[in-house]
Amino acid sequence: MWRAQPIVTASSDTAGRWRAAAEEDEGVSTTTVHPTPLVPRRTAASIGVLAVAAALAAGHLVAGLVSPASSPFLAVGNGAIALAPQWLVEFAKSTFGVADKPVLLGGMALVLLAAAVGVGLASRERPQPGTRALTGLGLLGFAAVALSPAFTPVDLLAPAAAAGVGIVVLRRLHALALPGAPRTGSGMDRRTMLTGTSALVGFGALAAGGLGQLLGGRLTGSREEVTARLRGLALAERAPAVPAGAAFPELGTPTFLTANADFYRIDTALRIPTQTAADWSLRIHGMVDRELVLTFDDLLARPLLERTVTMICVSNEVGDDYISTTNFIGVDLREILLEAGIAPGADQVLSTSSDGLWTAGTPVDVLLEPDRGALLAVGMNGEALPPEHGFPVRMVVPGLYGYVSATKWVTDLEVTTFDREQAYWLQRGWGRFGPVKTQSRIDVPRAAGSTPAGRVTVAGIAWSQPIGISRVEVRLDDGPWTTAELATEVGGDTWRMWRAEVDAAAGSHVVTVRATDANGVTQTEERAPVIPDGATGYHSVVFSAV
Repeated sequence: MWRAQPIVTASSDTAGRWRAAAEEDEGVSTTTVHPTPLVPRRTAASIGVLAVAAALAAGHLVAGLVSPASSPFLAVGNGAIALAPQWLVEFAKSTFGVADKPVLLGGMALVLLAAAVGVGLASRERPQPGTRALTGLGLLGFAAVALSPAFTPVDLLAPAAAAGVGIVVLRRLHALALPGAPRTGSGMDRRTMLTGTSALVGFGALAAGGLGQLLGGRLTGSREEVTARLRGLALAERAPAVPAGAAFPELGTPTFLTANADFYRIDTALRIPTQTAADWSLRIHGMVDRELVLTFDDLLARPLLERTVTMICVSNEVGDDYISTTNFIGVDLREILLEAGIAPGADQVLSTSSDGLWTAGTPVDVLLEPDRGALLAVGMNGEALPPEHGFPVRMVVPGLYGYVSATKWVTDLEVTTFDREQAYWLQRGWGRFGPVKTQSRIDVPRAAGSTPAGRVTVAGIAWSQPIGISRVEVRLDDGPWTTAELATEVGGDTWRMWRAEVDAAAGSHVVTVRATDANGVTQTEERAPVIPDGATGYHSVVFSAV
């Protein structure tokens, strides 16, 4: 396509070439004296998309070689998470659950797609507008990478490669697509060359992006080696076998131990850190008598302990499912801290993940409790930690919500004070200490479900770390509280299953549950949101008896 410029003149053969090219691309004929050549709209939009796709793929590939977190696409996403207001973070978690990260990445992809189309359409006549737009996107990538907590200068290679490749692809395809462009040196016509180059760029972008993803996820061999080592080592302490009466999965409760693949995941990482066990180390410093640096081999040389622990996210709404139980294998964190020596006045251990995006502040007095059982965990359910759950090493502190204790991919422990350093979630309005609250949940009957009228089975879970559950009661509609049957107790650090039967006549009913801890304190009925330190209130389910 072209548009008329009535004052400027041009030779008839040049105008003819432009007119023929426009007719070839869009089937448009004209008798205008002097045309200004324009790339057809659809072609221009495609060029923009290909240029941005090539840029992202190049950045992802280089990031896979030097530092996976330096991928501009992921760095911008991590920056968006860090800058997002707390209400938006909670909305994403409550609305999308564990799919909040794919939703964020998908939303970013749609925004970039729209921007890419805009880049192409802005460059129909000249490539300069698109070049400026890609330069702006490149600067955004530079800023996101440079402001990352784990930034090193080599990380800038990824956004530099992205910007350079995007601009080169845009200018090259624009030159081929512009009506009136001369034949290539090979004698190939413009349309054929444009089609072939576009296909090559598209294929190259897919291949580069896939290779970058593969290079950034090189953990399989390392995890297999760690699993083999764990299975070959004698444990100084084994978790007791789970008794047969510890759960009622046949009624609809969870199994007592959660499979690794089903364990809930909440963190701030858009891309899972990919540090191998051989490259991992942990620095313990700050207000200590002696600084320690431990390697993975150092950990495995210490007594390994296996402990059954239920973990709960502070974002777990009443009746929600951000709760799981597993057998963790690790070393005693209290012993390591005592070895380093805690200086007087220290009240916080600030733990940091390897990507620098997550920090958690754990009270020193909790970590030093002799019976608390805090671990530097290296395994789950008899194998190495899964990458998404902290491989190679994470923290586990029974009785505390994860936001103040459960740092995954942990590489730094700074002994300090709460007044001196504020962790990630504390900066966003969450509470300082985060003790797990006594709660209970109904798993059957399902909300809005139906069941035959008459004798109805009600079952679920309850928890109160680290002291455990002594009683669970259920109530049908406005009737009296009835004591439920408790499953066999495994320990105070784990959930406890329960079941009861109620008489439900035909119609709609509400069943409610409440739990009492081992000290005789019943959970509060008062409803409270998850912010600042965990939700409270009775869980109720509406069902129909038919």
